[in-house]
Amino acid sequence: MTAGVYFRERLDYQEAQSRGRGNEWQMNVTVRGQSYYFRTFDNFMTLCAMLPLLIFCCLNSILHRQFPQKIRMAGSLFGIFLLFLLTTILIKVTITNPDVFFVITMITIIVNNSMSAVFQSSMFGLVGLLPTHYTMPPMSGQGMAGTFAAIAMIFSLLVGSDMAESAFWYFLTACVVTLFATTSYLALGYLEFAQYYFHSWSANTGNGMDAIDKEIKKASVPLTEAGPKESKHASLWVVFRKLWVMALSVTVVFWVTISVFPVVTGRVHTMSTNEYWGKLFSPVSCFLLFNIADFLGRSLTAFIMWPRAESRLLPFFVLLRIIFIPLFLLCNIEKSLLPTIFHHDAFFILFMIGFGTSNGYLASLAMAYGPRPIKGREAETAGSIMMFFLALGLCLGACSSFIFAL
Repeated sequence: MTAGVYFRERLDYQEAQSRGRGNEWQMNVTVRGQSYYFRTFDNFMTLCAMLPLLIFCCLNSILHRQFPQKIRMAGSLFGIFLLFLLTTILIKVTITNPDVFFVITMITIIVNNSMSAVFQSSMFGLVGLLPTHYTMPPMSGQGMAGTFAAIAMIFSLLVGSDMAESAFWYFLTACVVTLFATTSYLALGYLEFAQYYFHSWSANTGNGMDAIDKEIKKASVPLTEAGPKESKHASLWVVFRKLWVMALSVTVVFWVTISVFPVVTGRVHTMSTNEYWGKLFSPVSCFLLFNIADFLGRSLTAFIMWPRAESRLLPFFVLLRIIFIPLFLLCNIEKSLLPTIFHHDAFFILFMIGFGTSNGYLASLAMAYGPRPIKGREAETAGSIMMFFLALGLCLGACSSFIFAL
């Protein structure tokens, strides 16, 4: 979020500086004195992030047996570190052409999320080999990351620091965290806990995660009795048939969420005339509140898991979240084509609490229940398939956000 504000403001400034040069993109500069890039950055950023995420999650689900797990996970983490480092350096580099800066930004987002997709899909595949409750920490970690980002954004606003300086430290911190994650992953294969659940002999061979790869590859044979002629696609289909309800549930959850967050929720204004609250309203009520509620929802599944996997209530609650779309569209959005029904800030805050909590809770339930029917050899495939459908929901939401942004 801090980075997003920085990129939007930098693009807006560069485009404003370039006006009058006869460039064709000047025709796009319109409402409220904001440039075309400023107004559409969130949409393009979301699309460039989610589409590669979907594609590479799909590829990882199909091809994960062809590449060693250590290469997929450690390699993608190292690539993410290099991109964060490059972005940190580029913050200090002056690029006067807004088109060039926009293209560079989008390319880094695409490549970063491609590698992130490989890592996350492989990670959930690995988690699929563990007991169900171990799905919760990765899901809670995602919610915690959003909370920290929102707090960083609010802190920058409160201290009045330069946005470029805030973005610099933001990406530098990301570099450190990524290196820590890489080190933690490499150490995982040498833990007795991991050796036990992954059925590896790394304690004897000293090969760490490579032993896990060998065991998974050794066990990864088709589920049916058709023998070696059974195709990989048939094996994927057999796994999907066992978890399709949970896979589609997680897709719908994130489809609804990304359709309106933050492209709609970020445009809701406070009814208060207080300038200070007006400055903090969106960062606090939209971003921070959503991420805290999302984190609490994800963490709640560690204590209670209801409804049960076989219950029809879970898909019902997932579909019920669609009601949040019209609720947000009828809030206090400036220059909206729809009438404003929910003027008071309290309505929006209550909607965000329910929206964030239901997102975290229902998504975590679906991700935990999904691989449960899959035993042994295909558990990693099940985890990768669930991650693919999560990415599908994000991608569909990113595409839908262009509609609701009008």
